[in-house]
Amino acid sequence: MALHRGADDRRDERPLSVNPFFGEANPVGGMTEAPPKHRMPKDPLPPATAYQLVHDELMLDGNSRLNLATFVTTWMEPQAGVLMAECRDKNMIDKDEYPRTAELERRCVAMLADLWHAPDPAAAVGCSTTGSSEACMLAGMALKRRWARRNADRYPSREARPNLVMGVNVQVCWEKFCDFWEVEARQVPMEGERFHLSAEAAAALCDENTIGVVAVLGSTYDGSYEPVADVCAALDALQERTGLDVPVHVDGASGGMVAPFLDEDLVWDFRLPRVASINTSGHKYGLVYPGVGWALWRSPAELPEELVFRVNYLGGDLPTFALNFSRPGAQVVAQYYTFLRLGREGYRAVQRASRDVARTLAGRIEALGDFRLLTRGDELPVFAFTTASDVTAYDVFDVSRRLRERGWLVPAYAFPAHREDLAVLRVVCRNGFSSDLAALFLEDLGRLLPELRRQPRPLTRDRGAATGFHH
Repeated sequence: MALHRGADDRRDERPLSVNPFFGEANPVGGMTEAPPKHRMPKDPLPPATAYQLVHDELMLDGNSRLNLATFVTTWMEPQAGVLMAECRDKNMIDKDEYPRTAELERRCVAMLADLWHAPDPAAAVGCSTTGSSEACMLAGMALKRRWARRNADRYPSREARPNLVMGVNVQVCWEKFCDFWEVEARQVPMEGERFHLSAEAAAALCDENTIGVVAVLGSTYDGSYEPVADVCAALDALQERTGLDVPVHVDGASGGMVAPFLDEDLVWDFRLPRVASINTSGHKYGLVYPGVGWALWRSPAELPEELVFRVNYLGGDLPTFALNFSRPGAQVVAQYYTFLRLGREGYRAVQRASRDVARTLAGRIEALGDFRLLTRGDELPVFAFTTASDVTAYDVFDVSRRLRERGWLVPAYAFPAHREDLAVLRVVCRNGFSSDLAALFLEDLGRLLPELRRQPRPLTRDRGAATGFHH
């Protein structure tokens, strides 16, 4: 069932004029009115006409390259686009019909297991998904099933309600998981200048019903890494005191494809024995168009066998674990292409360039004097900033609105509990957002400031309606 409301078709009864040149053969033949918008037209249209109508309407969308809100990849090489076009008719679930596509998926899993220091990369298990949201759901299901196994003598019962510990800054997919799979979400609130999970707070919320702790490598709110190693150490100490053995899942939606190349000394992955599983978004800093994600487990022991379905694969046995069934193989092929094309040094160069752009731009915004930085782009190539304490004529929502007039999409949003008082702007620097584009962005921001400073007061009446933060 679609969640969109149906529209009143009476608005489309009046004939509308259409450019006569849209008529493929005869410019004045049959092109006197537009097709209805909210019901299927009675008759077919020539393909060029249908294309032009849709194309023209989509011109009103924002320019994806100027979208500094999204983490999602907005540029790939033409060769990747060609490969994706060649594979868009291949259904990933049909692994016996498309064995080479299935093999490329298997290779990607092996490459990620090696990148994330799995104890035995050949034994690590994993799968592609439609994105990190599905990957998180799969990881959460595995955590819950393992906990249920360990507590089979008392679950299900009223006294044994499973819970999952996380920071309030997690992506909304974790709240969805808890709601859909009947798990209590125990969220650590922000406190002062701490905008994500702390090790001590995470351990304090754990008990015998905790299925796991989620640590985020790259918060969407400000781009900062959560202290995965510290969380694991706190849980080690908890086990020594109480006997509770709580696994950790690392949501590396973005940082999982940044830290291995730029922060090699940072220990956050399968080098930590308590890390049971990791996910990442291939379509974020994995540098692939949406949508593809990856979920990996340390070993088969962390993924309960009963959750895995098996299909015939060239007369053999191929395990599959997914929420979705049919989906295109194009993004998986594009991920393998990108791994092959860039290699470790190529990824390092791309991610370093993005981080350099983020850090430079953050410093120049701070130098304007009107803003205070919360983060500087030195973890994820992402930074958040708010207005300085002496700025009273405008707020971050005014800045976001005015930048949109120049084509820049920059989200403005308030933080969650306990920092609802803090509203920020966030800039995501991706591959394709070059230093030249960053300089143009800074020029546009600088041009707006004199006008904003002359305002009598902030013009935003409804912060909820003004926010640009939805992911």
